[in-house]
Amino acid sequence: RADRADRADRADRADRDGPEPTAKVTRLPTANARPSPPVASPAESKQVETSQVEQVEQIEPIEQAAPSQVEQVAPPGQEEAHRATDKDLLNIVVVAAECAPWSKTGGLGDVVGALPKFLAQRGHRVMVVAPRYKGYEDVWETGVRHRVRVMGQDHEYGYFHACVDGVDFVFVDHSCYMSFGDDIYGGSRQDLQFRCALLSKAALEAPKVVPCGGTVYGDESLVFIANDWHTALLPVYLNAHYRDYGQMVFARSVFVIHNIAHQGRAPMDELNNLEIPDNYTELFRLYDPIGGEHMNVLKAGLNQSHRVVAVSNGYAWECQTPEGGWGLDGVVRDVNWKLRGVVNGIDINDWNPAVDVHLESDGYQRYSVDNYREGKAACKAALQRELGLPVNPDVPMLGFIGRLDYQKGVDLIVDNYEWLMSEGVQLVLLGSGRDDLEGMLRDMENRNNDKCRAWVGFSVATAHRITAAADILLMPSRFEPCGLNQLYAMEYGTVPVVHAVGGLRDTVQPFNPYENSGTGWTFECADSGAFQRALGDALYTFRSHRDSFEGLQERGMRQDLSWQNAAALYEDILIEAKYQH
Repeated sequence: RADRADRADRADRADRDGPEPTAKVTRLPTANARPSPPVASPAESKQVETSQVEQVEQIEPIEQAAPSQVEQVAPPGQEEAHRATDKDLLNIVVVAAECAPWSKTGGLGDVVGALPKFLAQRGHRVMVVAPRYKGYEDVWETGVRHRVRVMGQDHEYGYFHACVDGVDFVFVDHSCYMSFGDDIYGGSRQDLQFRCALLSKAALEAPKVVPCGGTVYGDESLVFIANDWHTALLPVYLNAHYRDYGQMVFARSVFVIHNIAHQGRAPMDELNNLEIPDNYTELFRLYDPIGGEHMNVLKAGLNQSHRVVAVSNGYAWECQTPEGGWGLDGVVRDVNWKLRGVVNGIDINDWNPAVDVHLESDGYQRYSVDNYREGKAACKAALQRELGLPVNPDVPMLGFIGRLDYQKGVDLIVDNYEWLMSEGVQLVLLGSGRDDLEGMLRDMENRNNDKCRAWVGFSVATAHRITAAADILLMPSRFEPCGLNQLYAMEYGTVPVVHAVGGLRDTVQPFNPYENSGTGWTFECADSGAFQRALGDALYTFRSHRDSFEGLQERGMRQDLSWQNAAALYEDILIEAKYQH
C-alpha cells in the first residue's frame, strides 16, 4: 500500500495536481471511427477553418513537395505489414515536448533527437517539431508567423528552423516556452495545458506553411508521430479540426507511449479550454472512483491515433495490465489491434566507446570490442583517480546513473549499501531527484569515502565515463518502459544487473553459466533480497570466473544496438497507418 501511494503521489504531481485514475475506465469505440462531425454549411466550414488557424503574414504560394504519388488503396487485411518501396516514401512529422540536444529531461529527448535521422536515412522526408525554450545557436527564424486560438484567445507564434543530418528541426517560438526554459514541464496545470495545446496546433500547421529547403512538406503521404501525453491532443485536433472538414484527409497519426503513468489528467470542465468539439467530449472522460469523473488527454490520444507504439514489447504488454496501465489498461486493451512494441536504439555517433569524445583526455582511452580489456582498464583507473578512489583494477566497480526517485529503485541500492561495502566493491552513483534520496547518497559517501562516490546532479561527461569505467551497471527500476542506460552499458562492455520489467526484460538476456550465454543478470521481484542475490551472482562471476564475465561483456558489445533496426520497424508501422482507412 505504501508503494502504491508513493506511485500515485508522484504521478499526480507530474500531471500538475491531477488525480490518479485507479480503477474503471469509461470505454468508447476505438479503432478510428471518429465521432460524427456536426453537419455544417460551406460558410460554417470556412468559419471553423479560419477560427482554428489564422495566418498573420501573407506568404507567397510555395510549390508543395510530395515524396511520391501513391495509390490510395488499402491492402487486403487491415493489419497487413507493408515494406517501404519508392511508392511508400513518406512525409514524417515527429512532435514532442523535448528534443536532444536542444532540450532534454530524459530518454524522450534522446529518442526524438535520434530516431528521425535514421528514418531520413531510409529515404523519407522528416521534420521534428518541438518548442523553442531558449535562443538556440544555429537555428534560424523562418519569417513565418501564425495566429491560433488557444484557451479562448488568439495567440501569435513563429517557427525557427535548422537542418541537421538530413532532418528539418522546426521550433515553435512563443513566450510561453521561453518562460519555462529551465523547467520545461514547470508551471501550473493550466500553464502546461496551454503549452501542449499550442505545440500540437503549431505542429499540424508546420508541414503546410514552413518552407524547409524552399518547399513545404504538404499533406500527401503525411504521417505525424506524437510522443507522450504532451502531444496527445494532436491526433484529436487532426481529426476534429481538419479531417472532419475535408482537410488533410489522407494524413495519419501514430502515437508513441514512452511513459503511460503521465496522462494529462485534469477536472472535466477544463476540457472547455482546449477547443474540443462537443461530439469529442466523451473521448476524454475517465471515471475514477476516488476523485470522480476527470479529463484524460492521453486516453483521447490513444483512441484517435491510427497506430500506437510502446517503447518495448514488454512495455506494450505491461500497459494492458492493471499494475502497468495506471488506470488506462482497459483502453490500451481496446486498441491493442493497432498496438506494437518497438525497442529504442542508441545513437552510435554519440554513445560509442570507439569515438567517444569524453574518453580522449584525462587518462581515459577509447576502445572497441577488439581491445576492450585494455580500454576499460584505462578508463577504470582514470575514473578512480578523478574521483579520489583507490586505484585497483581488481576491485569490482559498480555504477548507477539515473533519476533519484521511486521508479528507478534507488532505495534498493540504499537497502543493500552495508552489504555492498562488506563485499569490498567501489560504488559510483550519478543523479538527482528526491531530496531524501539525494541526502542518502551523500550520507553513503561520507560513511565510506574510500569505497563510495555520489555525484548529486548530472554531467554528460561523467555519465559517459562511468559507463566506460564500471564493470557492472545497476538498474533496479520498478518499471522501465524501455531504458537506455542498459543499452549504453552493453555497448561499452559494462554488464547490466536489471529488474526484469518492460524494456529491461526485452534487452538484457539472463546469464546462463551452463550454456555460457546471456548479456547480464536479471531479477524478477523488485525487493532488496532479489536484487542482492542477482548482484551476488554477478560479483562471484567477476571474481571467480573472469572468462565467463568477459564473455558477457563481449556478447553485449557485439550486438547491433543502433537505431537502424528500430527505424525499420517504425517504417513498417508508419506505412500501415498510411494505408489505414
